[in-house]
Amino acid sequence: MAWVLIPVVLGVLHASGAVGFQFLERLEHLIYDVRLRATLPGTADDRIVIVDLDEASMQRVGQWPWGRDKMAAFSNELFERQQIAVLGFDVVFAEADASSGLSRLRELAQGPLRDQPGFAKALAALAPALDYDARFAQALDTQNAVLGYYFTSDRDGQGRGTLPPPALTSQQMGGALLNATVWNGFGANIPLLAQAAPAAGFFNTMSDGDGVVRALPLLAEYEGAYYESLALAVYRTLLGGAQVVPAFALDPVPGERNLLRGIELHGHAGRRFIPVDEQLATLVPYRGPGGPAGGSFRYIPAADVLEGRLPAASLRGKVVLMGSTAPGLQDLRATPVGRVYPGVEAHANVLSGFLDGKALYRPDYAVAFDVVQIVASGLLLALVLPLLSAARALLLAAVVLLALVGANALLYLGPGLALPLASALVVVVLATAMDMAHGYLTESRTKRHLAHLFGTYVPPELVDEMLLEPERYSMQAASRELTVMFCDMRGFTAMSERMEPVQLQGLLNDIFSRLTQAIRAHRGTIDKYMGDCVMAFWGAPVPTQEHAALAVRAALDMVAAVQALNERHRAAGLPEIGIGIGLNTGTMCVGDMGSDMRRSYTVIGDAVNLGSRLEGLCKVYGVDIVASESTRQQAPDFVWQELDRVRVKGKEDAVAIFRPLGRQGQVAPEQLRWLEQWNEALTRLRAQDWPACDHAAAVLRQGEAGAKLLAWYEERVATLRVLPYQPDWDGATRFDTK
Repeated sequence: MAWVLIPVVLGVLHASGAVGFQFLERLEHLIYDVRLRATLPGTADDRIVIVDLDEASMQRVGQWPWGRDKMAAFSNELFERQQIAVLGFDVVFAEADASSGLSRLRELAQGPLRDQPGFAKALAALAPALDYDARFAQALDTQNAVLGYYFTSDRDGQGRGTLPPPALTSQQMGGALLNATVWNGFGANIPLLAQAAPAAGFFNTMSDGDGVVRALPLLAEYEGAYYESLALAVYRTLLGGAQVVPAFALDPVPGERNLLRGIELHGHAGRRFIPVDEQLATLVPYRGPGGPAGGSFRYIPAADVLEGRLPAASLRGKVVLMGSTAPGLQDLRATPVGRVYPGVEAHANVLSGFLDGKALYRPDYAVAFDVVQIVASGLLLALVLPLLSAARALLLAAVVLLALVGANALLYLGPGLALPLASALVVVVLATAMDMAHGYLTESRTKRHLAHLFGTYVPPELVDEMLLEPERYSMQAASRELTVMFCDMRGFTAMSERMEPVQLQGLLNDIFSRLTQAIRAHRGTIDKYMGDCVMAFWGAPVPTQEHAALAVRAALDMVAAVQALNERHRAAGLPEIGIGIGLNTGTMCVGDMGSDMRRSYTVIGDAVNLGSRLEGLCKVYGVDIVASESTRQQAPDFVWQELDRVRVKGKEDAVAIFRPLGRQGQVAPEQLRWLEQWNEALTRLRAQDWPACDHAAAVLRQGEAGAKLLAWYEERVATLRVLPYQPDWDGATRFDTK
């Protein structure tokens, strides 16, 4: 959980602004841009028309700036002949127009031509036609014209031209300040034009750290007053000069910077609400690619308007913005929908959003929202991931990512909230990656430790199975029901006395390899090798319900392996080897036991001791395998021959012992008939019916009974028949040696 929480803490620090990670900021911009492009309406807004100062217009009319006489004709064409609703200029007229020569003529009239008869009178008659600024001002006067200007911020703080009246003053807000961008200089229109068209808006844009324009400020501060943007000024003019009223997020505090929820416009058409972010800006709701070919707005060359080429009233009721796509006028911007985007169209998009009643903005609670989603998703992962497998952990991470993206998209498409997402996504990815990495390292270390602990005892396939869930296995001692095996070689001591050490080593390795293969093939755990004896057990460390059956199968395969080896020995003239196997099932203590110097994974307990005693009885009964009653009960799929009831050394309770003849359905009918005869013989023995025992022995001699087993039976009958009848005798044989 601590590893998972590391990226959560870093994400919260970034979201709260305590620490800044540039790659997260770039990713946030990228996500916003992708989301914006994926939801572009891609339709044209025919309410807004852009009159373009393009290269073709400047070639036909002349380089910009055009004479104010042309601008007067331009304005008259739009207002009078085309009957537009509002005209907004994304240009500034910062200097007086001297192109008519009127100022020079006036200098002549007051100088060298002062005494020239009629010159002053002729000049007075010509002055109205030559005063281009006045003509332009007259064309704008009383019209819905909105001039453009810009703010600057430099050390001199100079201002040129005349600013329009502010949209808000500090007095109107009771001394409360707004958290707006602050400027100390401006470039505005000449007083004559500013007086004729008092409505004006700044056309400054806001570029993010990557130089991309994603938002436009709606209000900006200059000398304690707040001025409106070009788009807001055009929209207010269209609404009949609606009043700007700040909508505070909290009760305003005089003398301090206060946050706004938005801007309210109060007018004859009612109230309109425009949400803003903490910098009093709105995100540009781009409609599509920019420019004349972009398809979002109709572009008309300015020369066509000036030359009167448009049909009369073809722009009736339209909002017209005059701007430029000419590279030389430097009004092209980098935006999410185009690297070369006309600045005037950015304002057109904002105005279009106003008309639609749609706005994109980052609310003032965006930071808190980001912190909450990071903490919530991070805590969920921290609590749940450590409990899951790798596949389920990845599935959970994918679900959380989809939930974050889905919620963000719904809030964006619905109320237009552009909420942060990058930090939360990165936190989820990093948290999952760190959980996976930590789990992998821990699992690898655990697996290596597990393989080291059990690799020498357990078959490789069982080790692989254990590695799937290593936390389930340990060397700690525990009591379990297991099946233990003791296997001893017969005749090996005599053989070793006649063999060279190297030959003996090779033979022993060959035998142990065959026996070990049979044990491992049936999921057995090798406990130890003791001289010519091997000890193994089933049911640990990997639990299995069929441990007894697996041990019996292994014992039968071991007997078959020794028989195959003896055939090779007979062919080579070597002595044969026999084995005796003891099997017992019961509760044992299993775990890592030993001293500080040497330890081993082993089993101890009475059930283990009984298994050792049963292995020793193989010699007595002349069989290869002796198993206890408990083993027989848990391996019902085999055909069993009961050998006897015995009391081994150290135990007073009699134990029935058996040997497996083979799996059910695989034992020959003749052997099954002989087994019935043997069971009848044991019944007669325990009934102390000695004549019947003699008859049974005669019958068994004709069958497949082993010579030693039959000799034991006959010797047992001979020993007991001389004793008086014992009514409470249980038929058990006592053994006082190991």
